[in-house]
Amino acid sequence: MMIDRFVTWLADSPVSVTIGAHGWITPAVQTVHILAIAVIMAAILMTNLKALGAVGAEDTILGFSRRYAPWIGGALIVLLLSGATLIVGEPRRSLENPVFILKMGLLCVALLLTAAIHAPLRRDAGFWQAGPRLAVLRGMAVVSLGVWAGIVFAGRWIAYAVT
Repeated sequence: MMIDRFVTWLADSPVSVTIGAHGWITPAVQTVHILAIAVIMAAILMTNLKALGAVGAEDTILGFSRRYAPWIGGALIVLLLSGATLIVGEPRRSLENPVFILKMGLLCVALLLTAAIHAPLRRDAGFWQAGPRLAVLRGMAVVSLGVWAGIVFAGRWIAYAVT
């Protein structure tokens, strides 16, 4: 299969061999990865709790979006770089693991939900304030929280999944 050949090639690459040869690299990168996840989870949690009306009664969803979207964007860049490093270091652990594929699928859904919440605010600051739209926003916030929780659980489950 093509994925098997790619994983073998990647595992044999000089970068992968170097990462594997230095026992401190993977734990250091995992630490950075987990810290970036914590930043994203905090920003997503605050934004979604605002959407649900649980926090920030004195501020608008636009205010929360402006405050937390840069943190989400910056942490996503760190996640991309650290995640890619982890994949290169142990390609079989990730690329052949169905739980990793699940995590990536959930991440795609989460990013689409996050963009769907934040993007309309660029055009219309009061987009989510209307009655029916507020109900949609709250539904999206609940789903978003569940999907991000699923990402965290899948990330932990990767280590225990049999490939």
